[in-house]
Amino acid sequence: MTQNQRPATRGRGAVTNEILRYAEHRREAIDDGWGADAPSPIATSVDIDHSREIISYNDSPDIPFDRSVNPYRGCEHGCIYCYARPSHAWLGLSPGLDFETRLFQKPDAAAQLERALAAPRYRPATLALGANTDPYQPIERRLTLTRAILRVLADCRHPVVVTTKSALVLRDREILAEMAAEGCAAVMISLTTLDLDLARRLEPRAATPTRRLAVIEALAKAGVPVGVLVAPVIPALTDADLERILDQAATAGAIRACSQLIRLPHEVGELFTQWLATHYPQRAAKVLGLIRQCRGGRLNDPAFVARHRGQGPIADLLRQRFLLAARRAGLATDPDGWRFETDRFRPPRGPQLSLFD
Repeated sequence: MTQNQRPATRGRGAVTNEILRYAEHRREAIDDGWGADAPSPIATSVDIDHSREIISYNDSPDIPFDRSVNPYRGCEHGCIYCYARPSHAWLGLSPGLDFETRLFQKPDAAAQLERALAAPRYRPATLALGANTDPYQPIERRLTLTRAILRVLADCRHPVVVTTKSALVLRDREILAEMAAEGCAAVMISLTTLDLDLARRLEPRAATPTRRLAVIEALAKAGVPVGVLVAPVIPALTDADLERILDQAATAGAIRACSQLIRLPHEVGELFTQWLATHYPQRAAKVLGLIRQCRGGRLNDPAFVARHRGQGPIADLLRQRFLLAARRAGLATDPDGWRFETDRFRPPRGPQLSLFD
């Protein structure tokens, strides 16, 4: 077994739990001849996130929204490529297995949101729900924080775009349909590959590709505008499915499509390298080589715009393939994303009644 090739933990994406930043000590796993078997399953724990603010703002020029809400830190879906993984290092935890197993919830997320929307200086604009971690990851079934957030947004007629790769979003289709009828809601379904075996390794606890296509169809039939997010595109690993994903998503009812090249910021580069060595060792060198060709010789390029699209002939070809296939499928691809009016917004009503009630 090579340095980067390690046994995988069943049902988890990362194959290591090393803490690579902000830690005084670092642990290295070695193969002593006795530990070749797969590690024991790791249980998921959920702690409280005591953040005082629920809305996160950004001024990034390559993101079509300036605010987002994430009711959870960490994500049990375990997608190995997730660009949010490094945020766990800020908590003194590993962006590897800790990110998938040591989760944090914001139990008062809906109440915090209600207070934020009621602030006199608040001005509405499309809010992204699930821009960092999936708002419909498995613990949402029990905690229902996302549902409570949607209820607040629906009551206020506040525009929202939900991004998820979970079928659990169908639980809230009535709320989303209600908001869509007011012209203030849409859903983006993230779909990386149609290969079931690859998806199970790449996104171990997310809905299957077939199930996600069924979610697109069900949302569209419920009157909810829905799009497909083909991300990340991984050269020599998932890009073969690019055209088929767009075609099948459009057939299911999607009306919009976006695509992003794989990003490997901070620890994600090493985590992804180890994952490739474990699951696809014969393909690892080719995949990493093509990513470097798209990233100026590195595994990651943090520059605005380029971080999503990459550069060079490989990145250009992938972009052209996406645009041509989306056009053939009749899918909108404009970079500004969903456009919602905010003139119907009504701030939450506090405990004090209006003089005109």
